[in-house]
Amino acid sequence: MNVDEVVQQLKQQRSQLDAAIQALQGVTGGGKRRGRPPGHTRRTMSAAARKRISQAMKKRWAERRKKAQT
Repeated sequence: MNVDEVVQQLKQQRSQLDAAIQALQGVTGGGKRRGRPPGHTRRTMSAAARKRISQAMKKRWAERRKKAQT
């Protein structure tokens, strides 16, 4: 067997192994993490902000109902 043939066969086997490894990592989720990043906290709205938004929406809906009646 020629040295070049052996090298060629080894490269082919390496590419097959790389493909198999990538397929397995895809199944197990091997690499990147999904979801929120670690240490991330949810933002919360203050009571005053919720009240402002609520009043604004009530006003919008009242205007919409008023237009629908006319």
